[in-house]
Amino acid sequence: MNLLKSLAAVSSLTMLSRVLGFVRDTLIARVFGAGVASDAFVVAFKLPNLLRRIFAEGAFSQAFVPILAEYKTQQGEEAARTFLAYISGLLTLVLALVTLLGILAAPWIVWASAPGFADEADRFALTTDLLRITFPYIFLISLSSLAGAVLNTWNRFSVPAFTPTLLNLSMIVFLVFLTPYFDPPIMALGWAVLVGGLLQLLYQLPHLKKIGMLVLPKVSFKDSGVWRVLRNMGPAIFGVSVSQFSLIINTIFASFLVAGSVSWMYYADRLMELPSGVLGVALGTILLPALSKTYADDNREEYSQLLDWGLRLCFLLVLPCALALAILAEPLTVALFQYGKFGAHDALMTQQALMAYSVGLLGIILVKILAPGFYAQQNIRTPVKIALVTLLATQLMNLAFITPLAHAGLALAIGLGACLNAGLLYWQLRKRDMFQPQPGWAVFLGKLLLAVAVMSLVLLALLHVMPPWAEDGMLLRLLRLGALVLAGVLAYFGCLLLLGFRLRDFARRATA
Repeated sequence: MNLLKSLAAVSSLTMLSRVLGFVRDTLIARVFGAGVASDAFVVAFKLPNLLRRIFAEGAFSQAFVPILAEYKTQQGEEAARTFLAYISGLLTLVLALVTLLGILAAPWIVWASAPGFADEADRFALTTDLLRITFPYIFLISLSSLAGAVLNTWNRFSVPAFTPTLLNLSMIVFLVFLTPYFDPPIMALGWAVLVGGLLQLLYQLPHLKKIGMLVLPKVSFKDSGVWRVLRNMGPAIFGVSVSQFSLIINTIFASFLVAGSVSWMYYADRLMELPSGVLGVALGTILLPALSKTYADDNREEYSQLLDWGLRLCFLLVLPCALALAILAEPLTVALFQYGKFGAHDALMTQQALMAYSVGLLGIILVKILAPGFYAQQNIRTPVKIALVTLLATQLMNLAFITPLAHAGLALAIGLGACLNAGLLYWQLRKRDMFQPQPGWAVFLGKLLLAVAVMSLVLLALLHVMPPWAEDGMLLRLLRLGALVLAGVLAYFGCLLLLGFRLRDFARRATA
């Protein structure tokens, strides 16, 4: 299996999902602006998303994928099928209970996660109603993510990578065609989330059947594999909960700031998700099964080389993205969001949050590469301990930054916390002698910094000669933004080409 080709496939499909996500968010900004209704939806949608990271993409995946890879490698596919039937049965049961409790306890959940909303009865009631509609999304998307984890383990990366586009398509259809039929109109987005979750699950089932892994869920507490997953999930849930708890705390802080703060942070976060999703999630998705297999095969040299490959690709692609996000903060927010009810002040506030987020982009994506290095070893305790340190540090920075920087201070704290997290993960990998950097890193980083400097100068020069971004219509804004991005890409990779970088240098193969 060519890992670089797999990365390109996953990244391109993830890019499609992110582009549709921007279309969706542009429509939300145009229709609802940054106010009470959009704040209510952001909070209601964020909560199921946080739990999804526990039950699917986060703790469960961390505990499940390495053990599934071990079953496949050492015991064969029939044993893997049996293990999958038992683990899917248990997950379905737990998810059903969590979903029911979430619907019943919606008012208390809103009060706990956004206490500032309690001062306004209408905003509180609207958020509660939206949460009750979106909460079953946890059930659907978690089962969808389970299917995706299985497909990734069988190297079918493209199907799970495409799946998120269905949620965005559902939300776009509801926004464009069905919003007038709901009262209040924002409720259309709640139902769109529910429909999107169902589509994501149904889409992957035929592909599971193709690889012979579509099994009927069974509940068993006697299977040894299930108990191994549960034992690993304990610290994994705690670890993921720590990181998600940090985001909840940020929402709590933001709920006490001026109306719109939650939405400004949301739109900035969405812009951050483009590189973090396209690059970070894609690299993590490919690396975890590959690292798990090499560790199960006791091939420590290959394990270390895979991590080195992931880190080099991360620096190669993320450094320019971080600088570009900061430099192009105004063009991005104005071109994508400043329409209709989303005014110039909203765009300015979003810019501030985006620039603060960009400080930590490299750290955010490095965590997605370094953490699988521990998960592949079925070592979840170490990342959990590091996450606790990061949580404490992030909250101390929240307290330090929120008064002078408001919502931008919260974004800055998250970014700096991610950098601390990545640094501690790297230190522990080196300390345990699980990772040995390959030769040539100093020269590699020196060339990257030179190319990034050239790109930054080109972008700043072009911005200096361009007219104000709010003057043109949407089409011209997007064309100008596209020209800037293209110029930056050509400057960066053109410089790297002159410095001797070649695509084949980053090719890497892994056994299926």
